[in-house]
Formats: sequence, structure tokens, C-alpha cells
Amino acid sequence: MGITARGVGLLVAAVVLLGAGFRFAYPELTLLGAAAGAAVGYAALVAAWRPRLAVTRRADPDRVARGEPASMTLTVRNTGRLRSANLLAEDRCGARTVPVPVLRLRPGRDTEVRYDVPTHRRGVVPVGPLRVTRRDPLGLVALARPYGAAVPVWVHPRIHPLTAVPRGAGRSLDGRVDGVPHGSITFDSLREYVVGDELRRVHWRTSARMGELMVRENVDTSLPRLVVLLDNRAAAHPHRVGGVAESFESACEAAASIVTAAHRADLPVLLLFVAAESAETTTPDGALGPLDRLAAAELSGDGDAVRAATTRLRQDRLGDTLIFLTGPGGRDELGHVGALRGAYPSVVVGVFGAAEPTPPGAAGLVVVDAADGAQFAAEWDGVRRW
Repeated sequence: MGITARGVGLLVAAVVLLGAGFRFAYPELTLLGAAAGAAVGYAALVAAWRPRLAVTRRADPDRVARGEPASMTLTVRNTGRLRSANLLAEDRCGARTVPVPVLRLRPGRDTEVRYDVPTHRRGVVPVGPLRVTRRDPLGLVALARPYGAAVPVWVHPRIHPLTAVPRGAGRSLDGRVDGVPHGSITFDSLREYVVGDELRRVHWRTSARMGELMVRENVDTSLPRLVVLLDNRAAAHPHRVGGVAESFESACEAAASIVTAAHRADLPVLLLFVAAESAETTTPDGALGPLDRLAAAELSGDGDAVRAATTRLRQDRLGDTLIFLTGPGGRDELGHVGALRGAYPSVVVGVFGAAEPTPPGAAGLVVVDAADGAQFAAEWDGVRRW
């Protein structure tokens, strides 16, 4: 609860009048002081009354790519029995506020407001809660309360179409590694026949021995497994334009493009960050997808995280194609990435926003210098043939 400047002035006047009335035995002053104090007390009681409002909001859509339109529809319904008089309401949308007309909202009626959500920057835009301010008729006391929960709108990085995804790596028993564009099929196990299975997959010899139809289960042993490692260290993206590291934004767009292309090709892909992710990118149930994680990704001050990340990748061997995306400040760490060539048959590095191209043969890696995500996507067709 907050007392306005008018309320503070009236309260001070009440104290002065009461003091003067009792001190000099002027009943008129005492009466005026008591009236002023009673007015402030009445205003506090009126402002303390909590209107019964039901707030619902709907994002259309709640996940968009950067620059695409998104809107929020807010509905406020008066579920009480009294008219909601002297109310001011505003909804919070990111860093700005949107006025909501709820003044004298009748019981059982609702008001609806639709407004655009800013999507010009990648990120998670928090919308809400609704802030309702209750005032007394004299404007002496104002009390603000939140209504409804905040709803996030996920602004994903732009996705640039890629012509293809990296080739698979087929490993033979003699240790040789061959390029396999679409993987290879290998027998895995047998199971009982179910309606809809193709008869050409029936294993007749086993079926005759078991007395029931058995079909072969195959797996794709050389299906390309992609690992995208995004460098989210502040030291890797030192240049700022209006407080925004454009090289990091470009790296996020490249990561989103690769992840989307892999999903469309039904290829397993894993998105990792060099530094630990912020709290917004992790949930107890781990339900956030890679594009949501990219939307919430922020730069970290952990400058020594590359060594720990590469050590983890070398030990776990999470895939056969490693794509490292960094900024101009990350080229000093390419030696750690180059040491992973023994664990990952294919290693590609994307460097964004560098003033000068990366020296040829840096750490023995295939390095793509790109100004932004669109240029990286344009050069991807040549990169995928390493």
C-alpha cells in the first residue's frame, strides 16, 4: 500500500491540526484534524478492498522466429458482485507496459486487450503479470496487486535453410572410417510378427522352429550423429553493438539452422554449450527443446570452460560429427577443439564476426568464417564435403 503525495500532505495536516487543537484548546482545529485523519483511514480501507478479477491470456503463437509477428490476447473478467470502480491496470510485456481498461468493469463482464509482442531480438519475452492499482475517490491511497501468472513468449533465432546435413561415418572392423551419406542397415534382433509388418522381413527359419511368425529388427549403425557445441563465453564474443553481441546472435542462428536441418532429416543431434546454461534454459523435467534453449541462451563469464567442455566430449564421444560455433575471441581455443579429431571423424568450426579470416589450416580444422548466420548457411554446401 502506498500513500500518495496528497495523502501524505493530508496526514501531516491532520497531525498538526490535532496537536495545535489540543495544545491551544481549539476544538475546531481538533475537529478538522480528526476529519483529515479519518479521511486518510477511510481511503486506506477503500484501497485495501481487493477486487475479484479473473485473468486469462493467450499467446498467438508462443514460439516464433526472430522478426516474425506474435501477439498476446489478455482477458480480464470481473467475477465479483460489485462494480470495479477506480481501478487502473497495466500489463507488462518485456520492458514496456500496456494499459488495460478495467475502470468500472461491471460484475460478470470482461474486457479484452490484444497487443503485439516485440520479437526483434532473440530471447524469452516475459508477459505479465497484470498489475491492478486500486485508488480511493480522493486519491489519497493507492494499492497495486498482481493478477495472473506471467507467460513467456519464446523468440527463437532465425533459421536459414541448409542444403544438406553432414555425411555419416561408417566404421569397419579394421578401424577404417568411410563416409556414409544415409547410414547403413544392420540386423539387430527378432520379435513376434504384428499386423502391418512386411512379409519380406519374416525370418522363416526361426518362425518354423518357434511355431509362430518372427520378423527381423534392423538398426542404422552408421547414422550420422551430430554434436553442435555453441561457444557462449563472453570472451569469445567481445564486440557489442547497442549492448548486443551480434557474433553470438549469428552463432545461435547457425546452431538453430543445423539442429532444424538434422531433425528434418531424422538424424540424431545434440546441442551443447561451452559454459553452463542459465537457469532459464533448464527445467526440472528437462522439457525444453533445443530451439527454446537457444532462445534463452546468454553469454557467460566462464572463460576457462572450453578445456572442460572438450575434455567431456573426448571422454563421452557423443557423436561422429562435431560442429563448433564461436566468435572472434574463440579462435585462440581452436587447439583444444582440434585435439578432438581423434574422437570425432568430422570436425567443423564456424567463426562469426571476425574482422580478418582465420589463418588457413588453423589447428588442422575446417574453419568457416562468416559474417552472420545467413552467410554460414550459404557456405554450408561446400563445408559438408570435408
